[in-house]
Amino acid sequence: MDMKKLMKQMQQAQMAATKIQEDLAAKSVEGSASGLVSVTMNGHGKVTALKIKPEAVDADDVEALEDLILVALQDASAKADALQQDATRGLGIPGF
Repeated sequence: MDMKKLMKQMQQAQMAATKIQEDLAAKSVEGSASGLVSVTMNGHGKVTALKIKPEAVDADDVEALEDLILVALQDASAKADALQQDATRGLGIPGF
């Protein structure tokens, strides 16, 4: 196998991976729970915003709000995961 060719392919793969990481950081997804709680994440799965509508807050039922937040986080996380899978599909690099 030609080492120069292999090195060039590795460099191209690294450049593609860097571009994908930059693109994911610039994208965002929103997860929601019953329209009362929404979570925004970037393509890396980092939470960038959390919004809670006033009607979701009930001092006598804090567990309901906790559940809504959890569902919204899980929804946003699943969407961020899907973005990552779409972005890395076709790279042909093990582990991506």
